[in-house]
Amino acid sequence: MNDDIDGVMAVMAAAFDPAFGEAWTRRQVEDTLLLPGTACLVAGPTGDPPAADDPVTGFALTRCVLDEEELLLLAVQPRWRGRGIGRQLLQRVIANAQQRDVARLFLEMRDGNDAQRLYAKAGFAQVGRRPAYYRRGSGGPFDAITCAMSIPPLLSPKYDD
Repeated sequence: MNDDIDGVMAVMAAAFDPAFGEAWTRRQVEDTLLLPGTACLVAGPTGDPPAADDPVTGFALTRCVLDEEELLLLAVQPRWRGRGIGRQLLQRVIANAQQRDVARLFLEMRDGNDAQRLYAKAGFAQVGRRPAYYRRGSGGPFDAITCAMSIPPLLSPKYDD
């Protein structure tokens, strides 16, 4: 996992604009991954998990409690954007949540985040707003947008008795 964290931190440094103060430190990522129910998915150049020699081009960090999950962070290296990697990561997050019988998936983002279109296409809808929530960095304050989507249960096969 250490190699993955190195890759995650490289993506983090490149993907998050310092003006907004949204990037996490290595310590924050490592500490979060120690908590029960957290997971980090990494993507290579195709959006799938990277092969041994592939660079980490994106990642998604999630936290699950009971039947609800939160997408804490999703990022793609700027030079790899526009290739569907973010969409594939999000699809993997949703599929994993569905496998664990998660009923709802939540996320929070800065209003104006370019990823809003990605999340809306995936089925997320705004459920809340926190005015002037993001105050760090030189670009604030910005509202936080809270979004959620329902995760359909996996269809179980029907057996005739």
